[in-house]
Amino acid sequence: MSDQPKRPPRRMGHGPMGRGPAEKAKDFKGTMHLLFAYMRPYYGKILLAMIFAILGTIFMIVGPKILGNATTALAEGFMAKVSGSGEIDFDYILQIIYLMIALYVASGIFSFVQQFIMSGVTQHTAYDLRQKIAAKINRMPFSYFDANSHGDILSRVTNDVDTLAQSLSQSLNTVITSTVNIIGYSIMMLSISWQMTLVALLTVPLSLFLVLSIVKKSQKYFVRQQRFLGEVNGHIEEMYSAHIVMKAFNGEKHSIDQFQKHNHDLYHVGWKSQFLSGLMQPITGFVGNIGYVGVCILGGYLAAQGSIQIGDIQAFIQYVRSFNQPITQMAQVMNMLQSTAAAAERVFEFLNEKEESAECENPIEIYDETGHCKLKGQVTFENVHFGYHKDKIIIHDFSMYIKAGQKIAIVGPTGAGKTTIVKLLMRFYELNGGAIYIDGIKTTDMRRSDLRSLFGMVLQDAWLFHGTIMDNLRYGKLDASDEDVMKAADAAYVDHFIRTLDQGYETEINEDSNNISQGQKQLLTIARAFLADPKILILDEATSSVDTRTEVLIQKGMAKLMENRTSFVIAHRLSTIRDADLILVMKDGDIVEAGNHEDLMAENGFYTQLYNSQFEEG
Repeated sequence: MSDQPKRPPRRMGHGPMGRGPAEKAKDFKGTMHLLFAYMRPYYGKILLAMIFAILGTIFMIVGPKILGNATTALAEGFMAKVSGSGEIDFDYILQIIYLMIALYVASGIFSFVQQFIMSGVTQHTAYDLRQKIAAKINRMPFSYFDANSHGDILSRVTNDVDTLAQSLSQSLNTVITSTVNIIGYSIMMLSISWQMTLVALLTVPLSLFLVLSIVKKSQKYFVRQQRFLGEVNGHIEEMYSAHIVMKAFNGEKHSIDQFQKHNHDLYHVGWKSQFLSGLMQPITGFVGNIGYVGVCILGGYLAAQGSIQIGDIQAFIQYVRSFNQPITQMAQVMNMLQSTAAAAERVFEFLNEKEESAECENPIEIYDETGHCKLKGQVTFENVHFGYHKDKIIIHDFSMYIKAGQKIAIVGPTGAGKTTIVKLLMRFYELNGGAIYIDGIKTTDMRRSDLRSLFGMVLQDAWLFHGTIMDNLRYGKLDASDEDVMKAADAAYVDHFIRTLDQGYETEINEDSNNISQGQKQLLTIARAFLADPKILILDEATSSVDTRTEVLIQKGMAKLMENRTSFVIAHRLSTIRDADLILVMKDGDIVEAGNHEDLMAENGFYTQLYNSQFEEG
């Protein structure tokens, strides 16, 4: 059992399987200002993209006006031909067609370049954020991971950065093009007829009001939809990972009932959100058609009066048909920017979290010029005080001198502080008082990386990653040769097992590491520690869930690994540490007894009670 505080329960809806709710940002303006300040290195590209967007949109906007000239020329030529006073000027019309093709091709090229630039900007922004988050995680204190669920942290790295990149890309492109479209359409319509423009603009406030009302109404359903989607995904993930337990306890019906409830909730909010969002297009189309009818009536009247040409009416109608679209897009993008700000806010919250204390300015070098460690492994604890919370000290005035090469066993009941001691050794947490020395050098006077390179760990929960056995073993020393890896495996009594596999050292360990046994995993972690060749070992006994034969191999591997090394063994079964040079008996954060097995048993104290309790029946 671990001695550290328990983490809070995992939050539903986060993690790889589900996206978090599309919440609103607490400080929209401040977060967006921070985001755009973060994008400062890309301001030049954003400006260039805006220029291309403006040019592309302008070329697209002037198209209907020029096409209207062709319509006017065609209509006038036709009337002249009917009256016998002239012919249709096909050369002029053909020139307009060529010009239109050139304009639309140029517009398409500019739009393509603008999209390409903005996609690059947003993906570079997401890339930079992931890089910063990855670097930040390595600088975070362990206390942060104790207080926050892994799912929530993963959600910030994956879902929130993805949401930010996607919504930012869409919203920036939409804001630029829609703004230019609205201004451009207004100018072009005014250049044709201010009276018709006024009629067209009368429908804008109504259209905007209806769109914003729908967005406001549908947003709560989208938020609930994301939450229920997270619950569905969370339930499926939970049932999949615990499939054996669920089947063993006949929990199929309960699982199906839970899923149906989550699925029912998701269905009801899902169709409401989709129905309401689907209303926007027909409603804005209806309002636009009202304006369209008004423009047609007024345009016909003005054409009859000779105030406007027929080609201009055609161009104006095209502008009216297109005018409501950017307004609708602008309304939608405001909602999208809320998601952008909410995601960015969570990312920046993480990036602004308190980091580990700074390294000392002039760290003591523990490696010589050839890369050989100058330390032997002597460890001293001097008046150590520590608590995961400052007001709850769990280790009180702990002092101990340990010679290099000694085997130290740390025993005690759950919560006594056994695991905490070794975490303090590696400076995963900062002390509240006192100091720890290795060969007389204070651990805070070394670089953290140098300090941790002194240690090798074999934990109760054997950790292997998805990859080959060779890669997993080489994790102990990344520059090791294949021959060195195999020697370490042989020393850990695991070489024979590896060679019996079809692919040998190239055998793939799957993501859950369940294609090899628990004992085999443990032997591989021992081999990894052999390869690292550390000065100090931390061993968390892990033989309770393996068969007797494998236990003997693991014990032999550990014994060989501990030769001539300072070793700290967190003991769960006291019968396995009777040969320890020194046994530290901990209770409530204090060392209550210390000595070898025979001396402690002779004292007939707390250690004797612990030892004998493991052999009592019942």
